[in-house]
Amino acid sequence: MTAKKKTRTREAAAARVNGRDLPLRNHAERALSEYFTSLNGHRPAHLYDLVLREVEEPLFRVVLDYAQGNQSRAADILGINRGTLRKKLKQFGLAGSRSL
Repeated sequence: MTAKKKTRTREAAAARVNGRDLPLRNHAERALSEYFTSLNGHRPAHLYDLVLREVEEPLFRVVLDYAQGNQSRAADILGINRGTLRKKLKQFGLAGSRSL
């Protein structure tokens, strides 16, 4: 098996867990494909920063909502420490927000 074929096989396996597709990965891939299509041949720039800006705030908002405002639980779900969570919440204007 060639290195290229091995990489494709690993990628296909990574997109599935226990025979099930990972929906978040699928949504992200679809959104990025649509983004590239919308460029009409123009080259993207600073894509990494763009994706982080678009995804990070809703990630924190939804996780905090899921954790019912419990910052310790939200930090644990995110795999970050509570201080980092509080810094990000302040950055996004979510600190002290009760109605997420």
